[in-house]
Amino acid sequence: MTMVDRPRWSPLTKLVVVILALALFIYLLFRFGAVLPPLILAIILAYILSPAVNLVEKHIHLPRGLAILSAYIMLLGLIALLFALIIPPFIEQMGGLSGDIQNIIRSIENFLGHRYNVAGFVIDLDALMNNLSGSLQTAFSPFLGRTVSLAIEILSSVVWMIFIAVIAFYFIKDGEKISQWIAGIIPPMYRRDYTMLRNEISQIWGAFFRGQLILASVVTVLFTVFGFILGLPFPLAMAIFAGLMEFLPSLGHGIWLFFAALLAFFIGSTWLPIPNWIFMLIVIGLHLIYEQFDLNYLIPRIIGRSVRLPPVVVILGIVAGALLAGFLGIFLAAPTIASLRVIGRYVYANVFDLDPFPSSMSSPLPPPNPRWWEKLFSNSSRRI
Repeated sequence: MTMVDRPRWSPLTKLVVVILALALFIYLLFRFGAVLPPLILAIILAYILSPAVNLVEKHIHLPRGLAILSAYIMLLGLIALLFALIIPPFIEQMGGLSGDIQNIIRSIENFLGHRYNVAGFVIDLDALMNNLSGSLQTAFSPFLGRTVSLAIEILSSVVWMIFIAVIAFYFIKDGEKISQWIAGIIPPMYRRDYTMLRNEISQIWGAFFRGQLILASVVTVLFTVFGFILGLPFPLAMAIFAGLMEFLPSLGHGIWLFFAALLAFFIGSTWLPIPNWIFMLIVIGLHLIYEQFDLNYLIPRIIGRSVRLPPVVVILGIVAGALLAGFLGIFLAAPTIASLRVIGRYVYANVFDLDPFPSSMSSPLPPPNPRWWEKLFSNSSRRI
């Protein structure tokens, strides 16, 4: 019997096989769900380190395995250098911040410990805060008293870190083979669609990870400089906090501003001779100006526009990601939604018999607003 005469599966058989395969995938997803977050972190680590590995392999002519080990060593050295330069003053500032937080809490308690008469209504803030405090203690009581299992959790974290490093090593080493294998199992008639979708989604995730790292570094430096100029309390700690908040698009700005406004109001500037409330207004005004600069200049030029989403979509995605996957879901909310937008556009076009890739997208998308870092990382997608 030739290949032409080979019996074809009926539509019902195909449907049953697809449903069974999907059911098996969902079962494995839930059965081995604990492995999924470390696996995702390994993919992220591989994606971030691939450009460095490519540069070492190309310019120093090392075997790929040694190039990966060199990238690991450089990463560990960079982390150790950052810890040596930043952690000591950071811990010192955090120690002072802890003492000032106690003063802020006492000031808030004094403010809330009174009754206020507003339009004939008596507001007892003290009773309100007591009820809120009781609710919070009830909510967080399951997390208390876990110091006994701390050593086990630390050991488990070390094991997972080793697992992530090993899996990331093989993802970087065999990334091109994995990519070719996936492309090979795609039916020939859909390979062009697969290539277009892969390139666009790869651009989104590449812009997010590497762009966010660069953006967080730039923001940390900017906030450190302006924090010292303005006399913002604990400028280094607040600058690092601002850099971390850049990983929460739309929501991070508001979180940082809330804590900065509290410090400005209750502590004031470390050297400007102005009332605290005026200093707080200055901090809020300058941050609102910076937010526009960040949204309209830094993010489009460092990350690009492919990941940009309406703020309400990002906030809802962060909430959904937190409920589904905890911190990892919060961190990956924006690129995941942007990728789903690309896939949704493709499905929509096919459902309504439209061209999923218009003439303007007939070739792989160029990076938006290319800069030196995008040229540096341009070959990374070929490896992972």
